[in-house]
Amino acid sequence: MLNGIAGNPVLFNENGDAPGRYEIYQYQIRNRTAEYKIIGHWTDQLHLNVRTMQWPGGVRRVPSSVCSQACKAGERKKTVKGIPCCWHCERCDGYQYQADTFSCKMCRFDLRPNANHTGCDAIPVVKLEWSSPWAVIPVLIAVAGIGATLFVVVTFVRHNDTPIVKASGRELSYVLLTGIFLCYANTFLMISTPDVGVCSMRRVFLGLGMSISYAALLTKTNRIYRIFERGGVSVSAPRLISPASQLVITFALAAVQLLGVCVWFGVDPSRAVVIDYEDQRTSDPLMARGVLKCDISDLSLICLLGYSMLLMVTCTVYAIKTRGVPETFNEAKPIGFTMYTTCIIWLAFIPIFFGTSQSTEKV
Repeated sequence: MLNGIAGNPVLFNENGDAPGRYEIYQYQIRNRTAEYKIIGHWTDQLHLNVRTMQWPGGVRRVPSSVCSQACKAGERKKTVKGIPCCWHCERCDGYQYQADTFSCKMCRFDLRPNANHTGCDAIPVVKLEWSSPWAVIPVLIAVAGIGATLFVVVTFVRHNDTPIVKASGRELSYVLLTGIFLCYANTFLMISTPDVGVCSMRRVFLGLGMSISYAALLTKTNRIYRIFERGGVSVSAPRLISPASQLVITFALAAVQLLGVCVWFGVDPSRAVVIDYEDQRTSDPLMARGVLKCDISDLSLICLLGYSMLLMVTCTVYAIKTRGVPETFNEAKPIGFTMYTTCIIWLAFIPIFFGTSQSTEKV
């Protein structure tokens, strides 16, 4: 075996080539001075002095050599096309959760993803609380309205036999005040926690108060119209204008509302309350809520009030017909003014109600 000038043995491989001998340098900066430093050599195999090597960021240990880093919790691997061993980490957003390493799935309609999107939790269920401003303000208005109604009732009772009370049609006035009282009392039903009993009472009383009120006003205006219409052609009084007859007509008109509610109960019995998860399904899952409510759709609610609207429109027609009564018989004019304003309010209410019921921002 021969030795070379450097004292190393001279060797040849099977191809007749001499084996390579290399020194490995690394470009390093020490004390703001750049230099190449030997960190190893190659003679048949690699020899490295790892402790003398430098890495970006001042890291002393060898960085991991991987195509992609491991994904965090709630992130799925999206493989790179043509490079199956490499991937991008894609977060499961919205109402999705990490089903496995490579896929995200939607949570069930009554669930929302947890904080790190690794699973689904139940959506909290809320209801209208009595302490909420949306409940306090209507309750205060209802209490004031009930107080005013009771004050009028007490005044009528104290002066029940006076000419003014008798001339105003005291029997129908009591019925009208009863309907107004029910309208205000419905506020407490609408705020109460929904259950089978509360939902059933809502069906019965929500439209009943308005039906009684409009039935009494319709009977009043119809009576005034028939008196002055008949007075132009005959001196005899028209039929069914006595207080007892007026009460029978009013209760018959209100009974139609009760009959409709009974039919509704027969066709669609009041079941347990429902939880609406779509009403408060916000873009941020953490803000999503389920709303506890009665099983009464918006369309059913309008149908429930439909008969009251029919009575209101009919009463408005008679109010228009009696607008020319003598000034001394001025009861028809306040009724007419009331019906005109009520019609305007209802015409504004219906499109607003249905418009907000289809809005994603409904609260």
